[in-house]
Amino acid sequence: MSHTITVLPGDGIGPEVMDVALDVLDAVSAKFNFEISRTTHLVGGAAIDETGGPLPQETITACEKADAILFGSVGGPKWENLPPDIQPERGALLPLRKHFGLFANLRPGSCHSSLTHASPVKNELIPDGFDVLCVRELTGGIYFGQPKSITTLEDGDIEAIDTMVYRKSEIERIARVAFTAAMGRDKRLLSVDKANVLQNSVLWRETVIEVAKDFPEVELEHMYVDNAAMQLVKRPASFDVLVTGNLFGDILSDEMAMISGSLGMLPSASLGKVKDDGLYFGMYEPSGGSAPDIAGQGIANPIAQILSVSMMLRYSLGEAAAADAIDAAAQAAIDSGLRTGDLYTGADGETKVNTREMADAILKHLA
Repeated sequence: MSHTITVLPGDGIGPEVMDVALDVLDAVSAKFNFEISRTTHLVGGAAIDETGGPLPQETITACEKADAILFGSVGGPKWENLPPDIQPERGALLPLRKHFGLFANLRPGSCHSSLTHASPVKNELIPDGFDVLCVRELTGGIYFGQPKSITTLEDGDIEAIDTMVYRKSEIERIARVAFTAAMGRDKRLLSVDKANVLQNSVLWRETVIEVAKDFPEVELEHMYVDNAAMQLVKRPASFDVLVTGNLFGDILSDEMAMISGSLGMLPSASLGKVKDDGLYFGMYEPSGGSAPDIAGQGIANPIAQILSVSMMLRYSLGEAAAADAIDAAAQAAIDSGLRTGDLYTGADGETKVNTREMADAILKHLA
C-alpha cells in the first residue's frame, strides 16, 4: 500500500518537531510494510518570507494531490504587524480549512496517569488521569457567519456585528462524526450548546437528538456550555466524547489542553468529507503554537506532532495498527520517566530530555 502526504513544517518549533515526527513515520511505515510518498512545502511566516504570502498556490496544489496534510505550526512576533488577512494564522490555517472543507476538528484532551502531577486539576480528582475527545464543528458558526461589520452610527457610537449561523445539514454531519467516534470509544456522547438562550443552539440540540436515533448504542447527554466548562475542571474523567460548535469548541478544547498539563502532548485532526473507503481527507497538527521563545533550541516536546502522525494514519490512511503502535510507544516513553522541559518537575524517576532524545526513545519502543 502506498500513501501520499504533503508536509507543511511552518514556523518556530514546527520544523524541529516535524523532522523527528517524520523519522517516526518512516520507522512505522517500514515496520508495517506500507509506503509513504511525501513532499515538503512552505506555509505561514516561512512562506511570507520566501514568496510574500502565507499560503502559496504551489502549496495548495501539493495538498490537493495528497491523501492528507501533516502540518506543523505557524506564526511568531516577526509577522505580528502585518495586515490581519496575510498574517500566518489567519492567512494560512483558515483558508486551508475552507478550501478543503475541513469541517470536523478532533482534538483529544488526555492526561496519562503518570502525568497527573502536571495537571492543574487536583490529583485526587484524576487519580487515573483522563481521556476526552472534543469534536468541534470547524467551518460554520460565528467565525464564518454573515453579516460581519463594524459601523459608526449616526450618534457617533460604534457598533460591531458578528453573526452565528448554522444550517441543520452542518449540525447533522458533525454529529455523525461525533457519534461514530463515540462508537469506537466508550459509547458516550455529550452535546454542548446554549439552548436556553440561543435559537442556534435549539436547532443544534434538536438535530443531534435526531441523529442519535441512528446510533442507539451511544448514550447521549446534553449540557449548557457554561456548565460544561465547569464540569471539565471538576470531573474531567467523567467525559468521553463531546461535540459542539465552532466558538464553544474553540474555548472548551483549549480548556481541555490546559487541564491536560501541556499542549506539547496533544495532537489534532481537521477532517473533510468522508470518502468511499470510510477514510477522510484531513489536516493533522499539534494543538500548540509555534513557541518562538524556544525555537531553534531543540528542546520542544515532539509528542504532539508525533501523535498527529498517528491520527493521520488512523483517519486518512487507514493504517490503524501503525497508529496504535505509535500511541503505545509514546506512552511507554512517558511511563519510563522521560520528560521534555514542559513536563519536567525534577521528581524522582524523571529524566529530562530534549526533542531528539524523546523521539529516539519513541523509536526504540516502536522497534
